[in-house]
Amino acid sequence: MVPLIGYADRLSVRPGERIAFKVSSQAGGPYDADLVRVHCADPNPDGPGIQVDPVAAEFAGSYPSRRQAIAQGSHARVEWPAATGALGDVTLVATIWPTLQPKGATGILSGLDSDDAPGVALALTAAGATAFIGGTELSTGRPLALRTWYRLWLSYEAANRRLVVGQIPVAGEGMGRRADRAEVTLDSQPDLDGIRAFLIAALGGSPAAGHFNGKIEAPAVYAAALDAAAVANPGTDALAAWNFSQGIESTTVTETGPLGAHGTLINMPARAMTGSNWSGDEMCWRHAPEQYGAIHFHDDDLGDCGWQTDFEYQVPDDLASGVYAARLRSGDDEDTIPFFVPPPKGRTTADLCVIIPTFTYVIYANQARSDYGPEWHQRAEAWNAYPHNPMQYPEYGWSTYNFHGDGSGICHASRHRPNMGMRVGYFPIAEPRGSGLRHFPADTHLLYWLQQRGTSFDIVTDQEVHDEGVDVLAPYRCVLTTTHPEYHTAETLDALTAYRDGGGRFCYLGGNGFYWRVALHTEDDGIIEIRRAETGIRAWAAEPGEYYHAFDGAYGGIWRRNGRPPQQLCGVGFSSQGQFEGNHYRRRAEAGDARVAWMFDGIDDDVLGDFGLCGGGAAGYELDRADPRLGTPAHALVVATSEGHDLDAFMLVPEEYLTHVATWPGEPVADLIRADMTFFETPGNGAVFSTGSITFCGSLNCDDGGNNIARLLGNVIDRFLDPEAEFPLPGG
Repeated sequence: MVPLIGYADRLSVRPGERIAFKVSSQAGGPYDADLVRVHCADPNPDGPGIQVDPVAAEFAGSYPSRRQAIAQGSHARVEWPAATGALGDVTLVATIWPTLQPKGATGILSGLDSDDAPGVALALTAAGATAFIGGTELSTGRPLALRTWYRLWLSYEAANRRLVVGQIPVAGEGMGRRADRAEVTLDSQPDLDGIRAFLIAALGGSPAAGHFNGKIEAPAVYAAALDAAAVANPGTDALAAWNFSQGIESTTVTETGPLGAHGTLINMPARAMTGSNWSGDEMCWRHAPEQYGAIHFHDDDLGDCGWQTDFEYQVPDDLASGVYAARLRSGDDEDTIPFFVPPPKGRTTADLCVIIPTFTYVIYANQARSDYGPEWHQRAEAWNAYPHNPMQYPEYGWSTYNFHGDGSGICHASRHRPNMGMRVGYFPIAEPRGSGLRHFPADTHLLYWLQQRGTSFDIVTDQEVHDEGVDVLAPYRCVLTTTHPEYHTAETLDALTAYRDGGGRFCYLGGNGFYWRVALHTEDDGIIEIRRAETGIRAWAAEPGEYYHAFDGAYGGIWRRNGRPPQQLCGVGFSSQGQFEGNHYRRRAEAGDARVAWMFDGIDDDVLGDFGLCGGGAAGYELDRADPRLGTPAHALVVATSEGHDLDAFMLVPEEYLTHVATWPGEPVADLIRADMTFFETPGNGAVFSTGSITFCGSLNCDDGGNNIARLLGNVIDRFLDPEAEFPLPGG
């Protein structure tokens, strides 16, 4: 584990509210904690460098070190009713779809004794279905094929101490083959008096171990010793039966038998998964829930580290809105835990607001990148940057851009764990042209530049926008995004659209924004779901039939497939992705239109942004273009367009292709690889300015802010903040 690391119980906190910090320290002595305000998180010595200022805080001081453990692996726990009494004749049964060959024993349905050890357990091992009872282990001897449905069972007949374990293929490879089974007579009666809990998808222990990888549906306990025929066609007389097609949006597993022994999911496995009876006739689980009675469990799921709180901070009423961090130090080890402070609810302290995309930060949390290598550590040491890379630490849970150990895509992200990508001094990419920043550190380029030019601003996160809607944005004369506001809920898009159409002045300063639809869990605060459905530039592909969120039942995937292309909101939308390199924009003839001529006051150059701390240019890495067919307003002006992108390094996103030779817009590939700097007016004297590039803000601080990108954005912000400025809609 990282020697000193922590996380907070929330990412944004208003004055008067409390935030709790949870720390794991392996130091022999105490660690010190204090509060800093974060201005710039970029460790690159060619830029502003790391800029933080200490702030007085009540929690500042020394705290005893303790190592806080992480228990990965998802499962369900059911407290067994004491009134049930001892189990005599018993059968455990479940239908499973394994996705990873077990290295040891992995639990399917385990009855735990008072020590959380399995008193009786139906499990899976390399030898197939396996029974554990009274110190006896019995396997079928036939390994299960992966991604194939089987019904497994364990039955015990007390009168003759007969134990049977078996497996029957029910779909896919081997369907129709006879059951594989094994039988043994026990030397003595096992003690099943003390069963106090059942685990689904884990074997036992505290914390639970022996986690199963794959889908499980319809686990059940029968107070009888069933034979193979009865297991193949079970009746409705189960002592306890769990129906995973009920309560799909929740963390409860519903027991439909007489006991009402409902269970709780731990570490957020994936629900709304197709079951063994999925026909393919319905793609939405809400329309045929009985065909979605499976849960996909993984041994590396992590919904919540569950660490204890070390210290708390009540934000003073007079603390300025901004980015702060709890700074931890012990010897040579240091960590920062950033958080964001909006103004008090219902108040503003500036006319300008910057929306922090915390949903995107969480979705990308601990991204393990394939381009990680020794050069990353060489640069981290040379720059005195944050020295830890997520690739080294899978125990903190990787991002939704990575895979589980069984090869399935990670569809849940949690803020209840350390997020190495959201650290002062962290850079994800050791690119040769600049800082290699993304997300939180890259976004501080904008915040630092605003502070340096003396432009006051408030911070609001997308969580407030989701929760409070347009009301949290409406008081501001101008609202800015940061570099990569990629992940959004319907609520955040609705709020931004309402702000824009209500006379707001909106600047989209990034690339690949408003791209993926996500859902927030209604019970487990801080968990986000993504389904990478059908199209889009995807890190992985959801299985057919699993395109709809479990959390809210909505169709997942990109917003363009949900009928809300980004062009409808801000005029431009994702078109191309390339290597982490930037090029320049070239001013277009439309820049001379009287509607936008003010934008170029003091700028004589036609070439804009041929420099930058991210990729070496203001137009790079991920590029957005205008397209009237996708919603760019007819009156929008494209004032500048990027050029010179290496066609060997950049590619169109999949949704832009029809075939290998034909694009959806009908234009040549080379013409679609571009960023369009766009402007248009909106009702109520509002306006929208979009840059269409993820590296744009990396150019703001070059030459100490004395450059044409900084001048251009400064002109836009100043005019958008001017209450006397008029933005009449063309044609009235």
